[in-house]
Amino acid sequence: MRRSLGLILPILLLVGWEIAAIVIDNPFILPPLETVIPVLLHPFEDILGTGSLFYNAFVSLTRVGFGFLVAVSIAVPLGIGMGWSRTIDALLDTTIQLLRPIPPLAWGPLAIAWFAIGIYSMGFIIFLGAFFPVLLNTIDGVKSVKRTWVEVAQTLGASERQVLHRVVLPGAAPTIWTGLRVGFGVAWMCVVAAEWLPGTTSGLGYLTLYAYNFGQMNIIIAGMITIGIIGIAFDLFFRSVEDRWFRWRGLER
Repeated sequence: MRRSLGLILPILLLVGWEIAAIVIDNPFILPPLETVIPVLLHPFEDILGTGSLFYNAFVSLTRVGFGFLVAVSIAVPLGIGMGWSRTIDALLDTTIQLLRPIPPLAWGPLAIAWFAIGIYSMGFIIFLGAFFPVLLNTIDGVKSVKRTWVEVAQTLGASERQVLHRVVLPGAAPTIWTGLRVGFGVAWMCVVAAEWLPGTTSGLGYLTLYAYNFGQMNIIIAGMITIGIIGIAFDLFFRSVEDRWFRWRGLER
């Protein structure tokens, strides 16, 4: 029933879209559905010489995966350290808060200068998009572990290392996982901007920009829909894991 309710608004939006396209009667402003759906139904056909929709989606996913994994490998250990140690937190917090508000795309010129054009410059922008949500949620997860759990473990003779590994990390895991979910969503949004950098020749972001140069708005809309569908698929994955592994979180509350 809940899933059925979730389909009502998308269906209404599609109906409204088609009505608006008919009224406007200008495919450059709003292409009708019948010009967008064929692009989505033939994901393996070449589009404007840039490769297929599937190929460009795969390239974008590869770039996001690279930037996201690097971000997680740094942000999670750093977040654990900042959440556990007041000294580390005091040392790094000001710098983190200074860098965090800077939009990832603002680093574009520096990314090209530092890493040249390619996956490393794009991966750097994606890394920045994912890094801070994962870091902040990890810090919050560690700090939010109940003090009584830690005290009980210490009373039973657990060392600081054992407390961290057997009490703090399991207790912080749900919040850390939420950070991964949010971080991946931001990383997936950043890939479009990263693929607009000069010299890019593939990816969904590049495809939408290239299609604009030819006035192919139906391809742009199809690319946007593909980005949305992939984003939903990964978010469902994160949510399903959260529901299965961290079901105790709701009971604990």
